[in-house]
Amino acid sequence: MTREPIYEALFAKLSAIPGLVTTSRRLQHWSDVQPAAQPALFQAEGPEKQEPRKGLPAKVTLRCDIYLYVNTGNDLTVTPGTTINPLMDAIEAALAPDPSTLFQTLGGTVSHCWIEGEIVTDEGVLGAQAIKIIPVFILINN
Repeated sequence: MTREPIYEALFAKLSAIPGLVTTSRRLQHWSDVQPAAQPALFQAEGPEKQEPRKGLPAKVTLRCDIYLYVNTGNDLTVTPGTTINPLMDAIEAALAPDPSTLFQTLGGTVSHCWIEGEIVTDEGVLGAQAIKIIPVFILINN
């Protein structure tokens, strides 16, 4: 298993989503990303789990957190959620399973890639900044 092509494949798939102004694998805090540079998507590597299997290679699961930022600037008539929710839908669509295999394989680099768990959301209720943190899991061996 070589990790870097896997992370590159995930980033290529997500950074191709229309409407994103900034994309990076180097996480920045939303306060460091100017409103004009948003919507922004950042991919941050997370924990890795290895489960040994007798006579077989370990079952390896990688985790990435996807940070999505939207800032509506000074226009307080626009709810940031109306911008961030379609981008979340686009992320889900990008990671949807292939209908023929029922798995998202990131172009054949992994066994499966999916969103799982709690998505942390601040829709910008008290201001112009909205964020989502989306947990993505990647199964290397099935």
